[in-house]
Amino acid sequence: MKQPPLIVHLTYVLDFGGLETLIVESINRMPADRYRHAIICLTRYTDFAKKITRPGVEIIALDKPSGLALETHVKLYQLLRRLRPTILHTYNLAAIEYQFTALLAGVPVRVHAEHGRDAGDPHGTNRKHNLLRRLLVPLIDCFVPVSLDLRNWLARIGIPATKNLLIDNGVDTTDYRPDPGAAPPPGWPEWRDCFVIGTVGRVQDVKDHASLVEAFALLRKQQPELAARARLVIVGEGPLRAALQRQVEAAGLSDVVHLPGARNDIAAIMRSFDVFALSSIAEGTPVTMLEAMATGLPVVSTRVGGIPDLVQEGSTGLLVPARNPQALATALAQYVADPALARSHGALARMHVERRYSLSAMLSVYLALYDRLTSSKSKHKKVIEPCAE
Repeated sequence: MKQPPLIVHLTYVLDFGGLETLIVESINRMPADRYRHAIICLTRYTDFAKKITRPGVEIIALDKPSGLALETHVKLYQLLRRLRPTILHTYNLAAIEYQFTALLAGVPVRVHAEHGRDAGDPHGTNRKHNLLRRLLVPLIDCFVPVSLDLRNWLARIGIPATKNLLIDNGVDTTDYRPDPGAAPPPGWPEWRDCFVIGTVGRVQDVKDHASLVEAFALLRKQQPELAARARLVIVGEGPLRAALQRQVEAAGLSDVVHLPGARNDIAAIMRSFDVFALSSIAEGTPVTMLEAMATGLPVVSTRVGGIPDLVQEGSTGLLVPARNPQALATALAQYVADPALARSHGALARMHVERRYSLSAMLSVYLALYDRLTSSKSKHKKVIEPCAE
């Protein structure tokens, strides 16, 4: 019996994070008779890989060292020749250069997704990186930005409209749902009658958690009447976690700030929050924000990337400038002082996600894209139609 076509997902790392969650959810939920999947990590993968429930998914780490690492191209070429995928789907800048390797290895369909920008280039103005993207346009059948902001940016740097397809991220609104009576997650602090500000994400420079901790300290100092109830939770692991812990200790906040590291029970953790906070300096459409909104949480976030398209300011959340702890503290204080307002905005956030950001809608668009490109290549035709519908 003929096997379904194979998609190889090429990412820098498979670890706790929004991008990785989307890859795993797509693999788990796509119809098994439509496509098979494998994941190649340029560096490594962690226990996060255990979230893949679909059988037969091969996961390979290339252990790429820092720098150019030409040997990684050789390893990938050999792997692709062995696996014989129909589609290579790369994610973000770190993986885009390997589209050339895929061409040499004979991979017929090549898709590249942009899920956000890093702290070193939050506005996407790096000329060298943008030149690389333009040079690879003839090799890539479709670029997939996950927010309107990213789509417009790709257009500005020279990606043609026929290869620039916006696909909104999606979230499972069954797993992520409000449940006011839910028990706290295992190992959670015994915080009764408190208002919990929470965030979830890898602890790295682009998330700017330091500004969130500073904002929380300012809130407590400037509005002492709220300090007794206010708590902060930062869920995630990453290279800056130790520095963040030191910042919390130096500010005397260890009793009211919880840093549990990476967790696998994010849906339960979200239900323990009262508001979701994001202090990033660059984002696409954050999956964790979608999960929070689906859980019925209002959002306080920096006004970056695709977030203004996701958050309806004054209705489902509040937006502030990036790297501005004072503005973040002021916005958070509005919800701490008025929990009823937080619940009202959270209910509207849930409704917004249900209407526009469902997981099933996202997967249907990806399937249509894969089907169209695969069909075009299998007939040995040049792909001349737009990748967008």
